[in-house]
Amino acid sequence: MANKSKTAQKTVKQKSAPADIPAAKTVEPSGAPDQVTDVDLGHPAVDANPREQTTEDQNRIDFNDPTISGAEAVARHLAEQGQASKTSKD
Repeated sequence: MANKSKTAQKTVKQKSAPADIPAAKTVEPSGAPDQVTDVDLGHPAVDANPREQTTEDQNRIDFNDPTISGAEAVARHLAEQGQASKTSKD
C-alpha cells in the first residue's frame, strides 16, 4: 500500500454561503410557498408534477387549528361527516 502524503490525507471543508433565495410572497395551489429557484425541472431527480395520479381528497389542504384540542378537531371532522364521536355533546 502506497503512503499518501499528509496534504492528500487532509479533507478540506469549504464553507458555503447561505442560499440567497428570497422569502415567498405567495403560496402555490399545492400549499407550498412559491419561491423562485434555478431548478432544472427536466432532471430525473426532480418530480415536476408530484400530485400527478392523486385524487382531490388527497390534495385537500387540511390545516391544523392550534386553538382547539386534537379530540375537538376529530369530533368536528366526524360531525361534518354525520358521525358521532365519544366527545360529541349531542
